[in-house]
Amino acid sequence: MASAPASSPTARAQCPYCGVGCGLELKAPAESGRGNSPDAHGTWTARGDRHHPSSLGQVCVKGATVGETLHHNRLTTPLWRARTDQPFAAISWERAFSILVERIQATLARKGPQALAIYGSGQFLCEDYYAANKLLKGALGSNNFDANSRLCMSSAVAGYARSLGSDGPPCCYDDLDLAELVLLIGTNTAECHPVLFQRLLKRRRKGEGPRLVVVDPRATATSDAADLHLAIAPGTDLALLCGLGHLLLEQGGVDQAFVAAHTEGFAELEILWRAWTPARAEAVCGIAEADLRQLAAWWCEASAVLSLWSMGVNQSREGTATVAGICNLHLVSGQIGKPGAGPFSLTGQPNAMGGREVGGLAQLLPGYRAVANPEHRAAVERHWGFAAGSIDPEPGLAVWQQIEAMERGELDLWWVAATNPLVSMPSLDRVRAAVAACPLVVLSEAYAGTETEAVAHLVLPAAQWSEKEGVMVNSERRVTLCRAFRPPPGEARPDWAIFAELGHRLGFAEQFGWRDAGEVYAEFVALTAGRMCDSSGLSHALLADHGPQQWPFSAGTEPGGGQARLYTDHHFPTPSGRARLWADPPLGLAEPPDAEFPLVLTVGRVLGHWHTMTRTVHVARVAKAHPEPLLEVHPHDAARAGLVEGGEAQVRSRRGVLRVKLLLTERIRPGTVFLPMHWGASQGELACEANRLMHELACPISQQPELKGAAVCLQPLAEATAR
Repeated sequence: MASAPASSPTARAQCPYCGVGCGLELKAPAESGRGNSPDAHGTWTARGDRHHPSSLGQVCVKGATVGETLHHNRLTTPLWRARTDQPFAAISWERAFSILVERIQATLARKGPQALAIYGSGQFLCEDYYAANKLLKGALGSNNFDANSRLCMSSAVAGYARSLGSDGPPCCYDDLDLAELVLLIGTNTAECHPVLFQRLLKRRRKGEGPRLVVVDPRATATSDAADLHLAIAPGTDLALLCGLGHLLLEQGGVDQAFVAAHTEGFAELEILWRAWTPARAEAVCGIAEADLRQLAAWWCEASAVLSLWSMGVNQSREGTATVAGICNLHLVSGQIGKPGAGPFSLTGQPNAMGGREVGGLAQLLPGYRAVANPEHRAAVERHWGFAAGSIDPEPGLAVWQQIEAMERGELDLWWVAATNPLVSMPSLDRVRAAVAACPLVVLSEAYAGTETEAVAHLVLPAAQWSEKEGVMVNSERRVTLCRAFRPPPGEARPDWAIFAELGHRLGFAEQFGWRDAGEVYAEFVALTAGRMCDSSGLSHALLADHGPQQWPFSAGTEPGGGQARLYTDHHFPTPSGRARLWADPPLGLAEPPDAEFPLVLTVGRVLGHWHTMTRTVHVARVAKAHPEPLLEVHPHDAARAGLVEGGEAQVRSRRGVLRVKLLLTERIRPGTVFLPMHWGASQGELACEANRLMHELACPISQQPELKGAAVCLQPLAEATAR
């Protein structure tokens, strides 16, 4: 059922890293046929695809070097061990499927479907997501499918739905070229979405604007280009937005006609905003009142305001409320549904957007449907060919709830696919202990030796990007067909094909009878007809012939006819047709600093590395640019702790202790320290598991953990060792 690789020595695909979705043009190794051998070690070269409408030929260092990562350290055959203290032994796919069928059937008989869970990934193609969800939620009756989008985008999903009535970014990348004011809040765009940031800088070099305002506790490459940098205290984003709202009321920045005609809830929001005076915001956020007033004046002056955000907003206990706070400002000022304006979430993973459409979180079903909605369940059951009532009416376990279920002995099987949670999850020591209690941990993975492999029993070699055909969707709702241009190594298989084969063997041959990925996608898009994310006019063939398209793209739409912006008619998919304004009071950090732990640790990414480095660790120029993890500390905080530049220290939270090398810098505000999150346990002497220190407390609406703030203390290494 796997797609055959293209025979051409060149190929086009969407980049497999962040949600910008840059187009890549790839060339096979120069030696004839070398790149088409499963055992080839020739390097595919990559450059930006000038014909891709999202990136116009631009690409960052990760995309430019992705060809260097395709053959390193690959898994080529299934591996099995009965206990994690045993070595792995190579087994056949037949044996692997036999283990899965036997254990799943035994679990269903003994504990029922709630003892099964899958944790997937924004690295999945839409077809992978769809097959996995159909298998678990439809065939097996468990909604315990979650994905690493829970750590990345779930607050944006919940915030959009809460404020606008549906998930789905209302903006497009062309708005970067049209905005007069761009607010970058909780995003180091220059390093995490560099192609989009360069698009903004290109305008500024031409003297065309826009004004840039950056909200971030750290000074970064993003803030270096800003007209105004608001270095707020961690966890005060919502307070800042409320203070800005107060000034919009004061300075005439409210579009009264828009509010009256297209929103509800303004009276309650106005009460909240009036309580957040500029002086109060200054005291809580740790910024100058004059700077907040400057931002408000620019907002009121601008005819088009665009707000961009990412993990600094989403990874918070009030992530959903903060997304609503951003939407509030755009709705109250009428800055939505028009060119250059709107609240624009920047997706973290390459196909986290597509995963949301396919139903890739525990509370979702395909087509922006909800598990809890009986009409939605019935529509999906009919389409999938399962009996009424096959889909459980209760939302499944989000990933941290899956961890807690393992602690209680309630999960018999945890299947991790295309992600590495033993680096990316918070409170990693607790995660390791919980996973050790699970009788069967299955890992579908392309690369050998990951941290999650160390806790797995059954490892399945997966075909990765470049080796399977399927669809990805980027942050501007742009749908790209990624072609297979090289065969998978050894016995590796596409994820969708693994799930489909298992469905066959569990007795659901009719529901999993797809012959190729194109048929999987066709079944999915038929489920989106009439929905906000309508993609029913798309197919592999259309995307292959006409290139990337934006949804909504209903049946009968001509190529290029997708909708660039949502809500241009100012009608919202809520019961009243009006957008909702939410008066959520700011709460601050879930774990604020105190006398014992006086500093706030925040974690994040660096330009060259991708998440847990399974790919980028093999790229020499990236390793040279980012050779080791460094803890950024303000000199004032270092002096108080008796620390010096270049030295080592112990950083401690309530959950663990790390040994770190220091970088003293005034580019981070006093009271805050920063550590990159990439260097997991597999990195040997360089291992520095930042998320061991982070807590699991999460937004109560989105269930997204607050990975951007944990209380810590610093000690000189000698002093810590003596204790």
